[in-house]
Amino acid sequence: MLDDYQQLVDEISAALGAPATLENRDFELIAFGAHDSGAYSDEADEADKGDEADELALDPVRTRSILRRRSTAAVRAWFEGFGIARAQAPLRIPPDPGAGVFMGRICLPVRHRGVVHGYVWLLDDGHLSDLELGGPSGPPDPRLARAMETAARIGALLAAEAQADEELGGQLRDLLTGPPGGRDTARTALRAALRGAADGPLALVAVTPWTPGDAANADDAEDYPATRLPSPPGVAAVCVLPVPPGPGPAAGPSTGLATSPANGRSAAAGLAALVRLRASTALDPARTAADQLLRSAGAGPGGTVSARGDAARAPERPGTVRDGGSAGVSAPRRGLDDLPAAWFEALAAARAARADARLGPVAEWAAIGPYRLLAALPAQAGPDPVVQALLKPPHAELARTAEAFLDCAGQASRTAQTLGIHRQTLYYRLSRVEQLTGLDLDAGEDRLLLHMALKSARL
Repeated sequence: MLDDYQQLVDEISAALGAPATLENRDFELIAFGAHDSGAYSDEADEADKGDEADELALDPVRTRSILRRRSTAAVRAWFEGFGIARAQAPLRIPPDPGAGVFMGRICLPVRHRGVVHGYVWLLDDGHLSDLELGGPSGPPDPRLARAMETAARIGALLAAEAQADEELGGQLRDLLTGPPGGRDTARTALRAALRGAADGPLALVAVTPWTPGDAANADDAEDYPATRLPSPPGVAAVCVLPVPPGPGPAAGPSTGLATSPANGRSAAAGLAALVRLRASTALDPARTAADQLLRSAGAGPGGTVSARGDAARAPERPGTVRDGGSAGVSAPRRGLDDLPAAWFEALAAARAARADARLGPVAEWAAIGPYRLLAALPAQAGPDPVVQALLKPPHAELARTAEAFLDCAGQASRTAQTLGIHRQTLYYRLSRVEQLTGLDLDAGEDRLLLHMALKSARL
């Protein structure tokens, strides 16, 4: 499929004599074409530094897109400001050195049946300035008309790929959380679609919380269907799933214990991604995919950074991780039979990453320690009675001290060093903890109860 895209992009580059770049509608790089002069023939090869690097330096936005395989959220917002998502015909975008766009562009919207699936970007170093785009003044240049025909073929390929991805995502969703009677059917369909990759090794990635795409609420709803989901390299299938309430109660931020809007009182949504591994002992592809899925949220909720470097308010786009998003990676699996259990592991790891900054933002199931047990507990109506008083805002420092003391296996010197306090201060705080909880910190079972209650409050 990638070879097909590359061939079509090369056709456009050759027809117009300009370097072309193909990105999907989320501004992820798919293919880029070489200029006839050869100046752009090996842009992704970092080993070739010479004159080619000087050429690339002329337009840093294009350089970053090729070398990083995607454009930034700021660049995306800047270009979308020209109306490219609604464009039916080529658009000319002027250069703006202040935004890092040193050369002008011609954007060819890649559409299929009225829906935009991507963009072909033509870099204009000046020789395309007289290219007639068409409109009331006359028809488009014949070369550009041929390029748009090629773009339509690209759109058909992207639409077919999106449809296949949607079907795979539905099969994965049914396998992970569907009714028991339908899981065998979903497993069989997914195995047939994945072919040899279905035998593994595989891992599941969970990203939570996730805001599902909602075409009805999008400014460009007619152009962006609700099913668009990111799919980084190595991801075999991706879907959005409801996330059941977690085990822990909601604890205020003043306690020093992290909280999650998905932890509790109502179900949220999470993104599940099935990732192909190179070996059952190497989770690197899954961690990389998790990192990329988290970055698909752009600069975070409420705003981003413009290409000019200024803070620019922007509404949260469909399909983004909300504030404090985290990701978890399951243990490796062989085959599809054990994927529901892998989904529990990935989701538990994501919750642990969100709860404990030392683990996040991406955590592996094997590395989350006691959260492996706590994640299996049912949701609670409130904190364990033993820590209710300790979790009140006035006692936030005592809660932090108690957790640090227990994390350090009850070693006073290590705890005092970790907290940066005198040992006598530590002893005073621990005595206050005992008074508030009614526990004896010299008793192993009391220590265990307090430790687990504090960790559970994080989830």
